[in-house]
Amino acid sequence: MSVWPAWEVQEGEGATSWFHVRLAFTDGARVDLLAVVADGCASLEDVRAQPALSLDDLAVLADWIEGPLFEACGLGPVAEEEGEPGVARRARPAWPRGVEGRWLVAQEYRAAQEEGVDPVLAVMCATGHSRRKSLRMIAQARDAGYLTPRHARR
Repeated sequence: MSVWPAWEVQEGEGATSWFHVRLAFTDGARVDLLAVVADGCASLEDVRAQPALSLDDLAVLADWIEGPLFEACGLGPVAEEEGEPGVARRARPAWPRGVEGRWLVAQEYRAAQEEGVDPVLAVMCATGHSRRKSLRMIAQARDAGYLTPRHARR
């Protein structure tokens, strides 16, 4: 994997940086993408793959590049806030596990339904997880009784 800066825009005290990222595999497959880093968060703007990526591979692409991308832009380990040396900064916020996490997923899901937006996408944005992981979390919230069953039982 290689990461190199494309350009940077300074705005006040903050900056938005774009990076070219290339993943080259031994079988000749290649993924080129343009990533944006702003306020400690990374997002993908453009992805080109040869051969094309499956939806599962596309869902985990951010996890593949997260570490090297943050190292390239200087957002590697942080120790100021936690006081713990070597703690890596995460692109997504920590999401509670267990009962509390399921309850929060249900709250996000219901709020999105009431607003008329895609509830799965709302859970994805809130948790920072892929679609597959978010669907799994929604199913766990249903199983725990926080959401209504998906299908009426006969």
